[in-house]
Amino acid sequence: MTNHIVLFEPQIPANTGNIARTCAATNSPLHLIEPLGFSTDDKHLKRAGLDYWNDVNITYHQNLAAFLDYLGDQPLHLVTKFANATYSEINYTKGDHFFMFGKETTGLPEEFMRENEEKCLRIPMNDEHVRSLNLSNTVALVVYEALRQQDFPQLELTHHYEHDKLD
Repeated sequence: MTNHIVLFEPQIPANTGNIARTCAATNSPLHLIEPLGFSTDDKHLKRAGLDYWNDVNITYHQNLAAFLDYLGDQPLHLVTKFANATYSEINYTKGDHFFMFGKETTGLPEEFMRENEEKCLRIPMNDEHVRSLNLSNTVALVVYEALRQQDFPQLELTHHYEHDKLD
């Protein structure tokens, strides 16, 4: 089982850097659908990802059509505030899963979501107070729900550090 994180045309380098760090922590491949709103040499991107970039499996896709060709018939989940189903009611215990997140300003393309409405998932929130959640927070919520259902495969549930503060 592998949980893939897919970012559709991300625009804010710090978000992508934070998401890359989450991908490194969760062994989740990162897929970036171009065009990107920044250079991958951006200092904010690298700073947010810290020194974890070498531990992230990144695949670039020229556009949405190229990504969909790559995806084939593998399970795709579109994370959007416009969905009727919530992310926590889906069973992620079998096979690979691809979680697609939209760009920070406009989300996923409306026509694409309408064509794939059954794949759309929402994180419950109070829409009267905010328009959306931060992209990197949203990715963390969703991937950790999938990992929780999968019993956190290949992740350390506990770890002893050389200078452990609880020893």
